[in-house]
Amino acid sequence: MQFKKFSETFGRLIMADEELKENRPPSPVDLSRAKLLNITRDTYLESQEKGLTLSELLETQEYDPSPAGSMLDAFDRQLAAAGIKVNGRNAATVEMFYRGAPVLMPEFIMREIRKGMSLHPDLNKLTASSTVINSNRYTPFYIQTSPDDTDWSLRPIGDSAEIPSILVNEQKHTITIPDYGVSLKATYKALRHRSTSQFKVLLWYIGYRLQADKNGLLVNAIINGDGNSNPAPISNTDISGVFDYDDLVKFYNEFYPFEMNALIVHKNVLRTILTMTEFKDPMAGFRFQGAGEMVSPLGANLVRCDEVPIDYVIGLDSRFAIEEVISQPLMVEFDKIIEQKIEEAVVSESIAFAKIVESGSRILDTIWT
Repeated sequence: MQFKKFSETFGRLIMADEELKENRPPSPVDLSRAKLLNITRDTYLESQEKGLTLSELLETQEYDPSPAGSMLDAFDRQLAAAGIKVNGRNAATVEMFYRGAPVLMPEFIMREIRKGMSLHPDLNKLTASSTVINSNRYTPFYIQTSPDDTDWSLRPIGDSAEIPSILVNEQKHTITIPDYGVSLKATYKALRHRSTSQFKVLLWYIGYRLQADKNGLLVNAIINGDGNSNPAPISNTDISGVFDYDDLVKFYNEFYPFEMNALIVHKNVLRTILTMTEFKDPMAGFRFQGAGEMVSPLGANLVRCDEVPIDYVIGLDSRFAIEEVISQPLMVEFDKIIEQKIEEAVVSESIAFAKIVESGSRILDTIWT
């Protein structure tokens, strides 16, 4: 009874605090410098030449850097200076945005697509690093290892003895970084009266799907290699067509001295793993049914990707196995967005995936006869 009263009182306090925050006048933001800036198409060109987004360019000393603890970043202050509200019930419509500051629309679109990408965090769990280069070709480096390799194991060194060494080489073949993109087609009539809050959901979806598709590219690099004859080694289950807990444990052991901390599987294999008796403990079921949090088989993050062949289980040590290579970060055709009011604009990115440590990824084949 006392606990119930405490919960009710605590709930009322939280609600009162939230209402106070909503009614509290916002702290003043200095827009004086933001109002002096004249953002044009040339500003976008300058940001591209410097390898920056418009938001990053605006944060430089030449423009309007944000002071410590600022509520708004430089781009947010540009929106505020133009009187454009993009959140809440009274958010501006797309038409109001174009009337007030059409030149800011491309960066607004870019920022919201990136937010959509952040809603699909699986890729960050699967890559060891992300490298940005200034070319469409890339030569990966690699560390050749094997479980039986003791050439550079830690051991005492006697007088005049050879010191163990780690040999790092460049791969024989370069990787061509392909372009990927999607064309955003929307009539101005369909969007003009939509609020920017509604428009953002569309942009989030685009970013979410783009990020999800990258998992397929990563899977292809693991299975077929990055062009340097380095496909992941394949082992088999004990019985073809049967995938059980014992097979998973054996697969886990094959990673030593690495750690199998991620599993990428097709939806059918995902179902098999989730329904294994060994993973049906009450707490795992509670987390999955209550919050959609999947079990972590043997401590590995479980990632669904239907680009994985239905008979494969891909395991990797995400700390060492794969790097993401970016030759062109996400960008949109800003001229078309400004001049043609969206209508049709291409959102593109140039990326590829390369292997760093070959032994960091492996494949378990469940149907091998």
